[in-house]
Amino acid sequence: MKLRKLALALIYLGGVNLVLAAPTAYIPLGSGNAVIAVDVANGKITKRYPGVENPHGLVATPDGEYLIAGSLKETPVPEGAPADTPNSKLYVVHPEHGHVMAEIPVSGWTHHQAITPDGKYVLSTHPTRGGISVVDFVGNKVFKTIKTGPAPNYTLVTKDGKFAYVSNSGNGTISEIDLGTWSVVRALEAGPSPEHLVFSKDEKTIYVANDRAGTVSVVPVKDGKVETTYKIGKRLHGLDIGDDGKTLFVSSRSDDKLVALDTSTGAQRTLTLSPEPYHLDTIPGTGKVYVSSSKAPKIWVIDQKTFTVTGTIQLPAGEGHQIGVVQ
Repeated sequence: MKLRKLALALIYLGGVNLVLAAPTAYIPLGSGNAVIAVDVANGKITKRYPGVENPHGLVATPDGEYLIAGSLKETPVPEGAPADTPNSKLYVVHPEHGHVMAEIPVSGWTHHQAITPDGKYVLSTHPTRGGISVVDFVGNKVFKTIKTGPAPNYTLVTKDGKFAYVSNSGNGTISEIDLGTWSVVRALEAGPSPEHLVFSKDEKTIYVANDRAGTVSVVPVKDGKVETTYKIGKRLHGLDIGDDGKTLFVSSRSDDKLVALDTSTGAQRTLTLSPEPYHLDTIPGTGKVYVSSSKAPKIWVIDQKTFTVTGTIQLPAGEGHQIGVVQ
């Protein structure tokens, strides 16, 4: 497995000047039935990986050697078959080799993905099945399924790999999962219709995008109660935290806007993006935010500090979904 973070850009005679290679953003294209790689330094598409049906959630292994993409496509379960009969799949892509290496059967279409810090387990939310699947990535199979609540949407995993948190958009809760026992140990408040989640930098707080309510909830992990609620706009979707550790970036699809929320003061800045800003991810260490459109095949590149559009990436097809970043 490759040590991507040690890639060298320049070596000077008489001394060594180390410059880390720019990150690569891997973007699933949904209805475009492919995943693409984008060089974050210049915003250019460098590779396209076909053979992935309607990919939505995507994560990269910690070393960047593999991508795991979940699909929104599922086939009907035969009448009389067990409820957990596999009818969808995860795709394992090897970016360097340029193709799908394996397919892992799962039950129910997959919304979003998360991966444990050791790269051993991939957690996928299955909204129509009321829980998550845990895939043993080494064994290439589902290791466990865990019921969390109605319409699970998004998963966070702590940096130490001890806990996972799953938003249940159907009942306004976040399930806390002990990854040592693979069991739900607590339900946290989340606000109405919780979907995307992001940790504060110290992982003591979870920020929650409540889609239909148009709000962001602030939930201290220890107390598990909603502490603060910010009104943002209609049909919230994307959510991530900036490099400064205090600015939240939130997309409002119906209002055609991106909001930068300062969590230390509550102040909001608004940037008009049209049509329908959708998924978004900050690209760590670059000062950039990538924001996709749900209605047009493009990505807006936003400068975190100036909060301006500095470029666009034209997608070959489809729409951008959960982005995986590899340094």
